[in-house]
Amino acid sequence: MLRKNRPAFAIGEEPLCKIRIHDIELYLDVERPYPPMLRRPPYPASLETRKEIEKHINELLDMDVIRKIGNNKIVEITTPVLITWNDGQSRLCGDFRALINYTNADRYPIPRIPHALDKLEKAKYITKINWMKGFHQNGVKPNSMKLLRIICHMGIHEYNRIPFGINNAPAHFLRMMDTIFQEEILEGWMVKPHQTFSHITSSLYKLCSKDVVFEITKERRDAYEKIRYELTNAPVLILPDFELPFKLYIAAACIPDLGAALHQRQIVGGEPREGLICYISRQLKDSEARHGATQTEFLCLVWALEKLHYYLEGAVFEVYTDFTALKSLLNMKTTNTLILRWKIAIQEYRGNMTII
Repeated sequence: MLRKNRPAFAIGEEPLCKIRIHDIELYLDVERPYPPMLRRPPYPASLETRKEIEKHINELLDMDVIRKIGNNKIVEITTPVLITWNDGQSRLCGDFRALINYTNADRYPIPRIPHALDKLEKAKYITKINWMKGFHQNGVKPNSMKLLRIICHMGIHEYNRIPFGINNAPAHFLRMMDTIFQEEILEGWMVKPHQTFSHITSSLYKLCSKDVVFEITKERRDAYEKIRYELTNAPVLILPDFELPFKLYIAAACIPDLGAALHQRQIVGGEPREGLICYISRQLKDSEARHGATQTEFLCLVWALEKLHYYLEGAVFEVYTDFTALKSLLNMKTTNTLILRWKIAIQEYRGNMTII
């Protein structure tokens, strides 16, 4: 596949390509007339910053991402440029904040990262492809180019391709990918889990409270080292199979926090094996900390079902808890309004849920 599509990959200083589909070029729907605040002068810049601006402007000109605007042309909009730094590397962006305030938002749906990853449930091989300067490979419709003019000590330039800093760029880019690839490409990457850390970090969170002396005690140092170790030694996650039942482990009555873990038993290498899909956790609010053990465990179940509804809604699953009274509480008649609200909240899961 790589050899067959060799021209699609950039190596070294090869020129940046452009997607040649006119119908999916970026169009900005801006309310008119343009307000005066869209005509802005360049920001003052230091000598070092001007050197970086010159480097980026020349690179963008060579790649045909921008073009120079003549001095005798009427310019309605000018946007100062910004240099953003990350690990010693810089990127040129336009300060399009004033323009964004008058641009009608593109509401194209952008999927959540966990939902996109879950589509890889039965994949054996996963490949990640990085689209080099992806925005700059997609063009801008001619009637929108005049809205994307940047100004600096080198003059006024106009974007021929999508710049960084436009609010509608991510939605447009996703629409473009859906148009070109449809369902032929699934993109994925590894995400480390967030384990039940809230009870470990509670001593650290107290340092953020008002009128608390910032003091590094042995307990807080141990908590810091524990978190650092856990984050760098996370267990291997598995992808969910929505045709198999799930296992939900909850814990709250024995610790002053809420925690849950979603597991599933799958066939791996011809043998059944239980694997972890995700962790979730949070600290109890002040009002919740006053609940009894029974209510706290019930709260943990309600919260876990709400957070993991994407996996558990309509699915068969078992709930594992070390608090045996929870099973009786679900079937008990009560006049407690809080318990009644929670029972109603999880009613849709009762037919497929088993408490163990």
